[in-house]
Amino acid sequence: MPVNKMLESDNNQPQETEVAKTPDPFDPKQLRLSQDFSATLGVKKAILTIPRRRPSKETWVRVHPKEEYRIQTGILELKEEQELYLVAADLWPVLATEATFGPRILFTAITRQGVLFLWPIRLPGQGGRVDSWNRSALDAALLAENRWIRMAPNMSLGAYEVFEATGNLPEPEWPEISFRDILEIAFKDHLINDFNHPVLKRLRGEL
Repeated sequence: MPVNKMLESDNNQPQETEVAKTPDPFDPKQLRLSQDFSATLGVKKAILTIPRRRPSKETWVRVHPKEEYRIQTGILELKEEQELYLVAADLWPVLATEATFGPRILFTAITRQGVLFLWPIRLPGQGGRVDSWNRSALDAALLAENRWIRMAPNMSLGAYEVFEATGNLPEPEWPEISFRDILEIAFKDHLINDFNHPVLKRLRGEL
């Protein structure tokens, strides 16, 4: 075959060209946030509310193992309103005979969902006695220092039953916050540091 025919034949062959693929702007793989998105941006979750309560019977909890994240203090409890008040130390002698006031230990605790809360448990009063409910709750809180636990009331037993998680649950991720700040957030509207506080006036029948 003549050379010019060969060249003509080669020139007539279709040329393969690469077409650049435009990324799909609606591709879910490109739009989905990663698990550590907040950490990547340096975002820190602000803790604005810290409940004051015992854990519910369906909640798995852990207790902060460090002693500096708990305190034995004076608490005033209004059971009908389900409200707890932190009482300043100089008012303790004044409230010594008040039925709604007594010693509590406040544990820093956290749920499996990462909700931080203060777990109050009644301590023995002047008589040195504590009922089986609070004794079993205290045992549960101490157990929760190292294990995920759940507790439920057993009326026949007259105490809380404690259940340990059987799965290999991860360790809790404790937020970077001081115990002093935990107390302030938890009791910011529930601090009694004045003899004329409205709660005390109501208990005295002045309101």
